[in-house]
Amino acid sequence: MATRIDRAQVAETALRLLNEVGLEGLTLRRIAKELGVQAPALYWHFKNKQELLDEVATEMFRRMAEPLSAVDSSTWQECLAGSARVVRRFLLGYRDGAKVFGGTRLTGRSYAGPVEEMMRTIVAAGFTPSAAARAWFTVNTYTMGYVMEEQSVHPVPGGERDPAYDLERRADRLEGYPLAIAAGVEFFGDLETGFEDGLHAVVAGIEATLLPPGGAGVE
Repeated sequence: MATRIDRAQVAETALRLLNEVGLEGLTLRRIAKELGVQAPALYWHFKNKQELLDEVATEMFRRMAEPLSAVDSSTWQECLAGSARVVRRFLLGYRDGAKVFGGTRLTGRSYAGPVEEMMRTIVAAGFTPSAAARAWFTVNTYTMGYVMEEQSVHPVPGGERDPAYDLERRADRLEGYPLAIAAGVEFFGDLETGFEDGLHAVVAGIEATLLPPGGAGVE
């Protein structure tokens, strides 16, 4: 039985439990039970569940830091797209990963290094610092939103498709609405291709709207 715990230990335990119980079941009481302590012991470290989720999201980012730093930065497009793929891969590795990560406030400074490197690459390509920040924020929010939808279709990492997203059932239910049926195939069919198509559109839009004239566009 654990007698002393720290914030990192609680966050690691929460991440381990996430695939088992999901965000809704991830309570301080459940984590305390896993650690072999009483729930009040956790309140020394976290006032509420939101503070816990902030620390869990921070731990997720710590685990992303090395692969984010290894992303191909030969062009700003590759830097943004590659970073988005890293974030997506990590979020898909945890049940409700996008819901946990989105809307949280990262603690500490562990995230600053990868963000600084990315910003330098984008600014060096001709973006203003504010435009570079907007570019990353746009790509990041697209990625989190897309993964949130993906995790509705496949709630458990590597698991089966939720029957509610069965394309044949959906087509039967929407008989007489061929364009709506086709849209569903696009939305919920090949999720990998869908992500890449959307990412390409987002990056192209960033180039068209945020890159000042004379910046490094697509060659």
